[in-house]
Amino acid sequence: MKKAIETMQKIQVAIGGFFLLVFLLTVVIQMMSRYLGIAATWTEDVTMYSFIWAVFMGAGAMVYEKRHFAFTSISDLLKNRTLKTLLSIVISVIMLIFAGLMAYYGYLVTKQFWNYTWAYIPSFKRGPTWLCLPLCGVTSSVYLIYLIMEDVINLVKGGNQ
Repeated sequence: MKKAIETMQKIQVAIGGFFLLVFLLTVVIQMMSRYLGIAATWTEDVTMYSFIWAVFMGAGAMVYEKRHFAFTSISDLLKNRTLKTLLSIVISVIMLIFAGLMAYYGYLVTKQFWNYTWAYIPSFKRGPTWLCLPLCGVTSSVYLIYLIMEDVINLVKGGNQ
């Protein structure tokens, strides 16, 4: 199971990296077109939506490595490994609720905007653009369930491996 989770995370990081590259290249094209006085209005849509994909794919992948945005002041105060593991479980459960809501409402947003078109590229639909929201929610949920299971196993074993 761990290999499947790690593979899923690597794919998600690769997708996020691809969209970050698309974002950066499009920004360069946008700057060059403005400097040369050429109208490239399509770059606005591409930069915005590729950045959204890069952010949500990266955010989902970082959940698995516990590199997400977090306040660690309480965890840093705790010396007992059992208490730290319990706190980790509580935080993961709260995040799991959020990830589940993200998956659900992301699905609704994707469904709502499925047939809307991009402003400057009308042949592109917005539905696939917003698919990153439920994807991030689902993958984050999978990662969090796995992390909760690991923490529970560590608690049962009496250590924190």
